[in-house]
Amino acid sequence: MGVVSHVPVAEATRPSRPPGPPPAPTPPARRRRARRWVVAGVVIAAVAPVAWSYGRALTGPGNDAWSIRSTEWLKDHHFAWAVNDVERWWYTHHQPRKGGTPTGALRRALPATGPAAAPRATPTTAAGPAHLPPPPAITPFVATPLPGEGTWRPLGQPVAGLPAMEVAFLRPDAVHTSLLTAVAWIDPDLVRLAGYAGVLEPGGPWAQQAPIPAFARPALLAAFNSGFKMRDARGGYYAGGRYARPLVAGAATLVITTDGKPELGAWGRDVSMGPDVAWARQNLVLIVDGGAPVAGLESNNAEWGATLGNRVLVWRSGVGITADGALVYAAGNGLSAASLADVLARAGAVRAMELDINSAWVDFFSYTPPTLVQPLGVTKLLPDMHPSTSNYLTASSRDFVAVFRRF
Repeated sequence: MGVVSHVPVAEATRPSRPPGPPPAPTPPARRRRARRWVVAGVVIAAVAPVAWSYGRALTGPGNDAWSIRSTEWLKDHHFAWAVNDVERWWYTHHQPRKGGTPTGALRRALPATGPAAAPRATPTTAAGPAHLPPPPAITPFVATPLPGEGTWRPLGQPVAGLPAMEVAFLRPDAVHTSLLTAVAWIDPDLVRLAGYAGVLEPGGPWAQQAPIPAFARPALLAAFNSGFKMRDARGGYYAGGRYARPLVAGAATLVITTDGKPELGAWGRDVSMGPDVAWARQNLVLIVDGGAPVAGLESNNAEWGATLGNRVLVWRSGVGITADGALVYAAGNGLSAASLADVLARAGAVRAMELDINSAWVDFFSYTPPTLVQPLGVTKLLPDMHPSTSNYLTASSRDFVAVFRRF
């Protein structure tokens, strides 16, 4: 016999009522929710200025990659210690190998044979312009040099039928023999130098500021990096009658005269202010003096690169002046301050200074003039230099030196 339901039919078919609103939160729940909003507001207030500052660094003027901008932003906001630790760890664990010989593009940079420096061509004018004699070959550091190691050959465009620049390649020491250091020799009688400010360093604006203008490029022969950022250079910057920072007595100083010729030495001893000074850039102290490396370069201190110390081998660059007034620029990977000074001294520098270091900042480009059918040609001094060949033709963030033909 079935079970009889006692639920009335009307109640059985009546739809269920929707649930009512949840009960109001108790006072402790309201307080927790309010605290969460306060914390969120504090976090947003703290993060917003940081995000705005970092965003400005990433989108500001200059042609630096985002990784460089991020690193510089960290240094500028009290995280230099973290950057230094990371850089020191990286370079310490990625040092150049010992032994071996250059391979690939580095090996091809050396000529197949080792002739003496190319003889001077006949000038295009009857008398010919004044010019320096060709430099003597650089004595290699290794016992068994490669063919062409340390010998000079013309670099870039000639001027009045003469080589205004020459280049030589050699191993930087007898241990790291798979590396090459390049040395460029520049004749100031055939070229005119000019210092250019970057869009960020040393801060501007300036009459001569990156990029190299299009109207000047047909006479452009070369351009190369300058020194450390001004906050690290321990010196000053002067151009066109005004200072970005005061020039410091005793600091290593590259001077360009109003005639476009270079002078180099300790400020106040070898070079000083006068009406013929058009541009002066300081960076640390001399690494070559009296034709020899200065004492103390082998010590492990922050003098030659605050983030790295001297015993870590990195990309480095430097510039020197010879007894007859030629400018010599040297750069390469796997260099210490001491080995850079050794190279510059062997290249004939009587005084020399370190320029910038690290792969992001070391560069030397030579140029061929633009034509109606071909844009400006750009070649790196060393094939493994990292910066883009467009560096000084766009808004470079850092100051640099440009080399122009005189005739």
